[in-house]
Amino acid sequence: MQILKKNVYNKYSGKQKSADEYRVNETIKSSLIRLIGEKGTQLGVFSRCDGLYRAKSLSLDLVEVSSYSNPPVCKLMDYGKFKYEQKRKMAIAKKKHITSEIKEIKFRPKTGDHDFDFKMKNLKKFLSQSKKVKITVVFKGREIIHVDLGKKMLEKVISDVKDYATVDFPPKMEGKQLIIILSPAK
Repeated sequence: MQILKKNVYNKYSGKQKSADEYRVNETIKSSLIRLIGEKGTQLGVFSRCDGLYRAKSLSLDLVEVSSYSNPPVCKLMDYGKFKYEQKRKMAIAKKKHITSEIKEIKFRPKTGDHDFDFKMKNLKKFLSQSKKVKITVVFKGREIIHVDLGKKMLEKVISDVKDYATVDFPPKMEGKQLIIILSPAK
């Protein structure tokens, strides 16, 4: 029953099935199947036993490709080769996938010069590693009255890294935080 739940999820999510989610040979439950040959030609509607016999005679596997149609669609194929190709496709897609990591640096309105310089050094290091940086000025307690100090601090940060970064989002208040996002300059 668990396999059916996975298939229904895949039907409505639009995601491609992984190689482990296909029913193969004797695990196919339907008595009648629509058979597709190894070249992709439709052979017609057969009983499951006839489909299994054809697959065994060609040294192939009978794989249920679509369990939602009536009767289910099964294809003659080399299942081991199919699983290998699916794994290769996933590896290539994963290799091409670029993840954008966002680092965060937090300031306070009263951050000292030495701490500011140290955080700027880290900011430049992150930007040189092609990572986006979220800069946050955190206001605690009654510091929220002095939002202008936070804005001045962000302006100072922007002027210090104008050669290294571009501003993705202008300064914006979120609760008691003033936030800006920088991305590496091209």
